[in-house]
Amino acid sequence: MIQQRVTKYIEKEHLFSPDDKILVALSGGADSVALLYILHTAGYHCEAAHCNFHLRGKESDRDELFVRQLCERMEIHLHTIDFNTTQYATEKHISIEMAARELRYQWFEKIRKECQADVVAVAHHQDDSIETILLNLIRGTGITGLLGIRPRNGTIVRPLLCINREEIIRYLQNIGQDYVTDSTNLEDEYTRNKIRLNLLPLMQEINPSVKKNLIDTSNYLNDVATIYNKCIEETKNNIVTTEGIRISELVKEPAPEAILFEILHPLGFNSAQIKDIAFSLHSQPGKQFCSKKWRVIKDREFLLIEAIESGNEILLPFQIIKEEKEYTPDFLIPREKEIACFDADKLNGEIHYRKWQPGDTFIPFGMKGKKKVSDYLTDRKFSVIRKEQQWILCCGDKIAWVIGERTDNRFRIDGNTKRVIILKINEE
Repeated sequence: MIQQRVTKYIEKEHLFSPDDKILVALSGGADSVALLYILHTAGYHCEAAHCNFHLRGKESDRDELFVRQLCERMEIHLHTIDFNTTQYATEKHISIEMAARELRYQWFEKIRKECQADVVAVAHHQDDSIETILLNLIRGTGITGLLGIRPRNGTIVRPLLCINREEIIRYLQNIGQDYVTDSTNLEDEYTRNKIRLNLLPLMQEINPSVKKNLIDTSNYLNDVATIYNKCIEETKNNIVTTEGIRISELVKEPAPEAILFEILHPLGFNSAQIKDIAFSLHSQPGKQFCSKKWRVIKDREFLLIEAIESGNEILLPFQIIKEEKEYTPDFLIPREKEIACFDADKLNGEIHYRKWQPGDTFIPFGMKGKKKVSDYLTDRKFSVIRKEQQWILCCGDKIAWVIGERTDNRFRIDGNTKRVIILKINEE
């Protein structure tokens, strides 16, 4: 019996206990209706949550009316909400599918907290997991993508992953319970629908047991993934530092590209980009690779990983504490790079801070001739990222301090100095 299989699966995966309150995501479709009935009949304390995304006109309102009548008949408390999904998608510059997903899961968590439910139960089943595996294969994936949908993700639980769609329909027919059908599920406009409507039937023609085999393979891979992930974490600890990925250690590993995939794919890099990054390990430094929010820079010893700044505003990452005092012969110039001392009368122009730019020059303290800031930083063996993050203090149009590194000789304290300005970096 399906109900017994589901309750055993709940126990096996430790999804929730008999005393927990369950918030059931209820669309009105066969899967969510079956989930609600199974949990309610099994004696779990359930409330339901329904989203009206207003994407299918009268059909969306029909679904809401159906779940209202269903919950009223079952004496289950129902939470509902209306979303302007199209507007949200436009504002966020994301697809309608992604917008609906973000909206519903954000709201589910809000309602879960408000009604003090322990978990949110959603109605994904074996067929959904199979579609996810194939979808990930088509897009390119690592071993985690071959595991399908997991039974738990935080407070989101999936009690129906032990049964398939056919079993759900048969269960509803046996208890005489109807449901609504989302007409968009019958269209092959979306990739997942193409897999469900076109690809899977073709695969079943080749092998009628293909669904069972995919689920079995996914289950076998769970143990493999456990071992794999343990090795990946150990490798990360060996090769990843605060500066970046240590190239010399990475290339010693038996599968550098696989390791890079596990590190970089969560940051938005695709398989082709990761292959290019792996190929660049033995090339000259300077190459850059970007995802939407991150970039990887091939430096001499490291693959540098840096978040891409959003917007045009650049905030000073430190505070400068200023002190001014009379100069006396017993004044000692501090040796710390975080502290800079200037002749106050020489530092008399407009003071401002900025990041250095190509073509910037200064006269390093103790020298007479000009030197390009870029050459100075190269001599100091700065990485590409560290170079880009270097700030300077300007007095008028002259550089007075390569901050945290070296002052300009033109502003030095000498025998004619009367007042001293002391600037100290205070890291926030």
